[in-house]
Amino acid sequence: MRTACAFALVRALTGARRPCYSEVTMGRAGQGRPSKPTSLKVLHGDRKDRINDTEPVPDEGAIEPPGWLVELDRQADAGQETALDLWHRLAPDLIRKRVLTPWDTEAFAVFCDAVIGHRRAAVQLATEGLTVQGSRGVVKNPMLTALKDYTEIVVRYGSRFGLTPSDRASLSLGGEQRDPKEDLLSG
Repeated sequence: MRTACAFALVRALTGARRPCYSEVTMGRAGQGRPSKPTSLKVLHGDRKDRINDTEPVPDEGAIEPPGWLVELDRQADAGQETALDLWHRLAPDLIRKRVLTPWDTEAFAVFCDAVIGHRRAAVQLATEGLTVQGSRGVVKNPMLTALKDYTEIVVRYGSRFGLTPSDRASLSLGGEQRDPKEDLLSG
């Protein structure tokens, strides 16, 4: 509801239209959904004939964050969560599930950086408001554009690693069945 109100205000002030679902989530107008990685196809329980058995597989090896992500962490203000903190929180689970490999470290680092950028842009937007004083008067806050750009990156890269709700809902890891109603009752 709050997002709809924000778009209504921005539209009234700037004449901008609300982006459609495909523009925000895919950025691939007319090209269809990108192919799901084989590791996610296996986790999702896709049919055997849809799984590429000849897909190149990276060698086993250490999966470390790229140097630029470590450098961003060094430059960050103390007390704020950084992209490297997010990496260390999410990467171990993705590595165990064989979704994050040595070939994917740059893409995952971009995802982590975008999540933190999104959070900072949202905080700044909440502080400054939807409009700011520009050289020619009141203008749309540039953080709205930054927030939209970060959202696109987070959704696009997150889905590649099974980090969007729709990807997570379709995961099938095997083992014992759980009752979703118990999740609601247990909090």
